[in-house]
Amino acid sequence: MFGGSTLTTMILQESFYQQDTIIVARELLGKILVHELKEGTTTGRIVETEAYRGPEDHAAHSSEGRRTARNEVMYGPKGHAYVYFIYGLYYCFNITAGKVPGKPEAVLIRAIEPVAGEEIMLKRRGKQVKATNLTNGPSKLCMAMDISKAQNKTDLTTPPLYIEDASLVSKDEIVETTRVGVDYSGEWKNKPWRFYIKDNKFVSVK
Repeated sequence: MFGGSTLTTMILQESFYQQDTIIVARELLGKILVHELKEGTTTGRIVETEAYRGPEDHAAHSSEGRRTARNEVMYGPKGHAYVYFIYGLYYCFNITAGKVPGKPEAVLIRAIEPVAGEEIMLKRRGKQVKATNLTNGPSKLCMAMDISKAQNKTDLTTPPLYIEDASLVSKDEIVETTRVGVDYSGEWKNKPWRFYIKDNKFVSVK
């Protein structure tokens, strides 16, 4: 699809993820998530994200410095996949980020807008799925993109799973609001650390 040198220059590198996690979450909007597999390549434009700020953030898996086998990748290099299982059924895809080396922060990818490989996505999700419900949620996009625990700890700066650069989404097109499903986190549930592209039909929750 691309020549090796061209593809490499388009992939977001570790320096991008080494910015403040809030900046990373906001600037990931509009970027292109790509997963290359034998079955084919699927791509989607990131339209919704959430930032998690590490030990001080009571909504984060690393709240108060919690360190387990599940979240160990958060303590490592930035720009790696943190994929975890929820409700015994679904996966969620996060990316390690942040300015402080070793500080366990991450960005959850909540929704994408399909760009290519939609037939493959439909096959994975089920032909009866409506187009707008294909990838409009963290677990839905994981199913559509075939992201599972097998991709946990993956370096996202190189194929087969990576994010391509794209133009920044303008500030007036970005909605900043509270995160979803973190009512347990006290005052931290009110942090406006969820970002989505205004009026995009693939956003999970308006």
